[in-house]
Amino acid sequence: MTKVVFRAKNIKKHFGYVKAVDGISFELAEGECIALAGDNGAGKTTVVKLISGVYKATSGEMVFNNQTVDFQSPEEARCEGIETIYQDLALANNLTIGENIFLGREPMKKVLGFIPVLNRETMAREAKKVMEILDFHTDRFKDAVSGFSGGQRQAVAIGRAVYWNAKILIMDEPTAALGVPEQKKVLQLVKRLKKQGHAILFISHNLHDIFEVSDRIIVMHQGKIAGERKISHTHSDEVVRLMIKGE
Repeated sequence: MTKVVFRAKNIKKHFGYVKAVDGISFELAEGECIALAGDNGAGKTTVVKLISGVYKATSGEMVFNNQTVDFQSPEEARCEGIETIYQDLALANNLTIGENIFLGREPMKKVLGFIPVLNRETMAREAKKVMEILDFHTDRFKDAVSGFSGGQRQAVAIGRAVYWNAKILIMDEPTAALGVPEQKKVLQLVKRLKKQGHAILFISHNLHDIFEVSDRIIVMHQGKIAGERKISHTHSDEVVRLMIKGE
């Protein structure tokens, strides 16, 4: 039986009188990709920030690995195994693949027995290993990521999450601003991550992408869940109707 790794139970987030998220509940299991869809202002981004520790819920409960959690910061959520890959990727353009994967958690070595310096060899070696897991092959581990394509940079951000053993990957518009060939590569990465047992929350406006990689879709409308469907039991017209009118 597939293990449920995350549960949201009647989560609400209010900003004064504005109910950005108004009582949503859902589950996410290992090896499953759930799409979160909705028009602008539907509450998708707020849900992401609640799960990733940016916001604290007004009420409700979040359960991760059978433990009730109340993350105080994104760093705390990451340490527990929840990684968020935002559209802007949060990569340091002037650093290499390995330096980006270890950003803020760099391994050190000692020169002359006492001088601490960055262990770039370890970072490059470990980066190569994790990128090969994602079927990403390159010999440019000494190059800054600014010279890589959008799809390659997306792979680096995903590789960072995988290396640090993320149980849940939240992917916010991962194919936005990519060309069609690179979109396909990113979607292939998502499918590979599912097979490796990662739970994925996939936020996108692109229904084609959603139907290709997701197992279920949760449609939000005005802060509430307008509908939840198995991908195999719905179609784009129904999804659009839920996005516009609600259930």
